[in-house]
Amino acid sequence: MSSNKWFILLAGLIIGAGAATLVKLGNPGNMGFCIACFERDIAGALGLHRAGIVQYIRPEIIGLILGAMLTAMFSGEFKSRGGSSTFVRFIMGVFMMIGALVFLGCPLRDILRMAGGDFNAVVGFLGFIAGVACGVFFLKRGFNLGRAEYSHSKAGGLLLPLIFAFFLFLLLKGTVFNPEAGGPLFFSKEGPASMAAPVGISLAVGLLVGFLAQRTRLCLSGGIRDFILIRDNYLLLGFLGIFLGALVLNLVYGFFKPGFTDQPVAHTMHLWNFLGLFLVGLTATLLGGCPLRQLILSGEGDMDAAAVVVGMIVGAAFCHNFMLAASPAGVGNYGQIACVIGIIVISWIGFSYREE
Repeated sequence: MSSNKWFILLAGLIIGAGAATLVKLGNPGNMGFCIACFERDIAGALGLHRAGIVQYIRPEIIGLILGAMLTAMFSGEFKSRGGSSTFVRFIMGVFMMIGALVFLGCPLRDILRMAGGDFNAVVGFLGFIAGVACGVFFLKRGFNLGRAEYSHSKAGGLLLPLIFAFFLFLLLKGTVFNPEAGGPLFFSKEGPASMAAPVGISLAVGLLVGFLAQRTRLCLSGGIRDFILIRDNYLLLGFLGIFLGALVLNLVYGFFKPGFTDQPVAHTMHLWNFLGLFLVGLTATLLGGCPLRQLILSGEGDMDAAAVVVGMIVGAAFCHNFMLAASPAGVGNYGQIACVIGIIVISWIGFSYREE
């Protein structure tokens, strides 16, 4: 167990350093990795929403899934499985994305934002802890989405990784079927999605993080859940490593700028920073994993996790098509309403899916 803890701490240090380096090489500030933001960019690149500043096929997401898949296959852990309230998980993925885009980041980016000196992320982190604690409340009262069934074929579990491999092909080839209208891929010419590290490096770092996250079972909601339930700090050590790795290189690169204001891709509406990640923490706990963990599970053949990933991508499209997503100016009325509705709906699911 001691060696395992050193390994996950080292893995976290590597991931944090890699994230800061991706920013140095071109990714947006405090966004070397962000599962929610990058899935939102992919949704835009596919034309699911038309917010021109957030459209790009992010190689990091593709690398995460393929890295987890290859690692699981070589270790004999790839298992095609699914059927545990799959559509409910899809809907929960939609709401998890709404919470993330109200905050402007996933739990992983929250850690990276704190490592960059963003005090708004501290507020969000407190909301995330509260959301996980609320999720634990439901778990203690018998919450269960049911047991996933194992498939006799690997085909089902390979579908999502193959789809993302196809996205990589489209990205590298730059295919355009309709030169006048654009597509099938759209690329931002300004804004966060126009800022990107080189494709090869982004993909390589994604593959490495996919390997490390698969071997260590990295999950921030799981780490807080385990600490609350059994005082186990194994998973939290990984995120401590991510924070320290990013913090050190942010200091080296000159990216560390403490404060609430003038933070990259962030807002200062503290209530909605708190509630946005509260919704993410609550949802992730009931789903059994944060957005990063859902990607890794989908790479291992978990079709229920794949439904969450697709739900998040669809949720990102809803956020921008229906004006739910926040911006550096703050959270609009529609986003605030959607966040509150999300907390109510996920809490209702928490009460409804209980073992008798």
